[in-house]
Amino acid sequence: MSVVRGKVIFCEGKQTSLDFRLLNRIVENLLTNKPTIVPAGGKFTFSIFVQGYFSKYGATNQESIIFRDRDFDAKPTNVISLLQLNSMLLTHRACVENYLLNADLIHNYWITKYTEKLDNPNSKWGHKGSPGIEVISAWIEEAARSIQAYQSIRWALADLLQSSTTRHQLKTTWTGGSGKLPTSLTLQDCQTEAVALINQFQQAVETVTQDRFEQSLAVYQQQFAQEGFWTQKQYLIWFHGKDIQKAMQRQKSQYIALDAFFDWALMNIDINQYRDLVELQNVIREI
Repeated sequence: MSVVRGKVIFCEGKQTSLDFRLLNRIVENLLTNKPTIVPAGGKFTFSIFVQGYFSKYGATNQESIIFRDRDFDAKPTNVISLLQLNSMLLTHRACVENYLLNADLIHNYWITKYTEKLDNPNSKWGHKGSPGIEVISAWIEEAARSIQAYQSIRWALADLLQSSTTRHQLKTTWTGGSGKLPTSLTLQDCQTEAVALINQFQQAVETVTQDRFEQSLAVYQQQFAQEGFWTQKQYLIWFHGKDIQKAMQRQKSQYIALDAFFDWALMNIDINQYRDLVELQNVIREI
């Protein structure tokens, strides 16, 4: 039987995912005891995947980290740092794309590819030179402003999800899982426990109301409308990078393809300018 040795880091997606490739950048300067990075697919099956992975290789008490995008599962803190959700470490920004949507980085990529085209007439690069950092910054901000209402809605819906237990399905047992039998197995006692589960579930569902949604929505609309939110570029933290990316491509379809840019950016991003990514590097080093 194969044995898992050393540290293991689980991330979302496949080996082609941005998450997997960013983690490889984060650990590339670790001189000793480099971890094994394992893409685990979707975030909702992390725990099952991790258990299955270690069970397959007969590993116990394995040193491991689960790292994934924050998405809308937690609010970013005022202090730039990793967030913890159960046993998982989350990005401070909404997702990996948020770290790559950097005007200077996009500008440098644009210049590099245009210079390559000038040196190689056979290059497939179909754009002129970069329009400049200020224009690119405006491109990012305008795209973010166009999805301001949509992001407010997404955060308001996330609040409803966080404030209830509706993210959990109605359970089929009250004992903690299959194989753990209740003390009493009579129909009457079991039915009483089942009714209690149903009541708890109904109470949780009742917290999901239009009024609660509209209250949360008003809070986010106010927050995202503040001038400081935009001058401090907080939208790069709060708004989902995939949504910003899509809005950018929709607004300026004649500009560069950001998917191709991301491939280049992952190899050229300065990890040290993001405190939470440096923190992750230190966590990996210390486990």
